Amino acid sequence: MVGLYLDSPAKAAVFSFDEKTQCQALDRTQPSLPMRRERAATMTHDYKRNGTTDLFAAMNLVTGDCRSSLTAVDVVSFFKLIDRQVPRGQQVHVILGNLSADKAPEVREWLADPRRARWHLHFTPTGSSWLNLIERWFKELTDRRLRRGRFNSVGQLIDAITTWVSHRNDDPTPFVWTKDAETILTKVQRARTTYSQVKAATDP
Repeated sequence: MVGLYLDSPAKAAVFSFDEKTQCQALDRTQPSLPMRRERAATMTHDYKRNGTTDLFAAMNLVTGDCRSSLTAVDVVSFFKLIDRQVPRGQQVHVILGNLSADKAPEVREWLADPRRARWHLHFTPTGSSWLNLIERWFKELTDRRLRRGRFNSVGQLIDAITTWVSHRNDDPTPFVWTKDAETILTKVQRARTTYSQVKAATDP
């Protein structure tokens, strides 16, 4: 996975794919007040829930361009969308999480077709969703558009997301992965060692 980030293969399209479940259309109970001199912007702590939707997204790791769908009810539908948009002469590498849908019989059957021999799936290890760069893109979407937004309906939420994606794709900026696998594994091992020491010290 890290190898795909640091040295993507030639003549291949590399995507980071996942779904952001339960995107909530939230509306505050009172209007927020804008930031002004000597006062931060305000936002009520309570809100009204106006429904949810699931977002499927795939980000091209080379260009930073992202394709999203809020109507897909099936991973195969989204994979077909990617398959149509990637030129026939290119391999397709997809980094994705461990959603059960990704391993469903329908997905396996679609990928088993000889015409999908160019497809290669790379699953993030359990508990390592941070390895999937689409998670960083989801954070950008949440921070810049959703967190302080007010949505009276799911339709309004969908419009807000698709508009934001469209504007970002007008001038996309790729995320640049900088840590090699050895550095990451060393840090993980150090964290595990520290955790074991703390646990041993606190266990009765």
